[in-house]
Amino acid sequence: MFPDQPAKETAGSANDRRSADRFPIEREVRYRMLSKRSGPQEGVGKTINISSTGVLFTTDEVLIPGKRLEISISWPAQLDNKCQLQLVARGRVTRHENGRAAIEIQQYEFRTQRSRSLGNVSSGLTPLLSRAV
Repeated sequence: MFPDQPAKETAGSANDRRSADRFPIEREVRYRMLSKRSGPQEGVGKTINISSTGVLFTTDEVLIPGKRLEISISWPAQLDNKCQLQLVARGRVTRHENGRAAIEIQQYEFRTQRSRSLGNVSSGLTPLLSRAV
């Protein structure tokens, strides 16, 4: 899939309950809680691994299991070799320990990131592909 990335980690060992293969991809991740009751909680971190059903990433914040979260990951591939992509996913926090959190992906979409070379126009994201899991 990505020639410069290490081989995937295979799910299915005796102690591994995950159903999907995990890929050790380290990318910048931004996240925000999707709760109206608690105040805005946002943060940044790095992905540790990604699968079709979840993401494990670093965080300095304590993320409570069960809470809904939206993450945005700078994707390593480009659209037509010229347009940056972002993976934006929503899901629930499944665990948090030792500065690492995991979410189960419930919905995701790839978005294109507009060029920053448009003078003072701020960059934004445009939806490209969306899917509920």
